[in-house]
Amino acid sequence: MIDGYTISSSPEAMDLSLIHSYISRSYWAKGIGQETLAVAIANSLSFGVFLHSGEQVGFARMITDRATFAYMADVFILEEHRGKGLSKWLLQVIMAHPQLQGLRRLLLATRDAHGLYVQFGFKALAKPETFMEVLHSDIYSKNLL
Repeated sequence: MIDGYTISSSPEAMDLSLIHSYISRSYWAKGIGQETLAVAIANSLSFGVFLHSGEQVGFARMITDRATFAYMADVFILEEHRGKGLSKWLLQVIMAHPQLQGLRRLLLATRDAHGLYVQFGFKALAKPETFMEVLHSDIYSKNLL
């Protein structure tokens, strides 16, 4: 626990406007539409970091079947709240969540936060040659949703 902050996984607590403002400017989902993001969040297990006043300052979501697999996505802490251990605390809460226990595989993709995730057991793919993808890197500029 970090003084002055709370973490919630209540869908009603999430501030879609704030989350969209951050995610739509990120390197991984630049230009994502708010409706598309709302659907993604609704179909995920989401976690928010909040000031005691209720203002949201961080977010992460797990895309999961809650039985065998989960993919961590859209992790952020607003810049003015960084350096306080919030991202580590957020990861601790996520990794301890009852609906994420006993999963066979957890994945994530990151360009710049390897040092954070390795502390929680994440490592480079053991057999990257077994993974494949279909990547539509310009999908958000097409505004399909």
